[in-house]
Amino acid sequence: MSRQAGAVWDPVQYGVFADERARPFAELLARVDLEAPGHIVDLGCGSGELTASLLRRWPGARIEALDSSPEMIAAARGIPGKLTFSVGDVTTWRPERPVDLIISNAVLQWVPTHQDLLPRWIEALAPGGRLAFQVPGNFDAPSHALLREVCESPRWQAKLGDALRRDPVLDPSGYLDLLSRHGCTVDAWETTYAQLLKGDDPVLEWVKGTALRPVLTRLDPAETTALLAEYGARLREAYPPAPYGTVFPFRRIFVVAGGGP
Repeated sequence: MSRQAGAVWDPVQYGVFADERARPFAELLARVDLEAPGHIVDLGCGSGELTASLLRRWPGARIEALDSSPEMIAAARGIPGKLTFSVGDVTTWRPERPVDLIISNAVLQWVPTHQDLLPRWIEALAPGGRLAFQVPGNFDAPSHALLREVCESPRWQAKLGDALRRDPVLDPSGYLDLLSRHGCTVDAWETTYAQLLKGDDPVLEWVKGTALRPVLTRLDPAETTALLAEYGARLREAYPPAPYGTVFPFRRIFVVAGGGP
């Protein structure tokens, strides 16, 4: 989803691999043990399609959603249903009343202060409420390591050397420790999806919708073309295509936490 300050987010590009991006959200929701939450907030809702799935599971809920990207919210507001979408910053969000379920999908990797933010979200929960979030855990994978190498190379260092953070998330044990220290019952786990991507340069197309966004916003069109050519060549070597497609392992980290039943 879209949380990086200064990045312009494209709902169309993000949606190129919509099915693959939806799967971790479904896995996260499957572990949320709430029968009928009355008030749900989706923090960092992106273009809103996954938010709409919350309403299908809990049709009686009041569902609010926000995202920092006006482009994403403009797309989300076209989704029918009893949903409220607004532009907002997850770091300054405060609920008007306690929330039964706070969900945040692929957002917190963009928030450097999120370890301080999570206890505040726990405090916003109603008794028996749940906080559920998932983040990418692939920052040491070739897709990200190669991008950092390119950005930190002599050609691009001046413009891009500080564009990417190396360790933006914790591992499952780190989140379990953090939230347990705040009195939570925590279910934390990880999954690595062996994704099969189709098309030409599919890994490059994937990262165009996410990791590349804050990088590309710093470049003019000619520089963008040059960087994509350099980075794309490295990705093709790291993720060689096969006749059936390109295998792209993707590690995800999941947490469901609350104060108890």
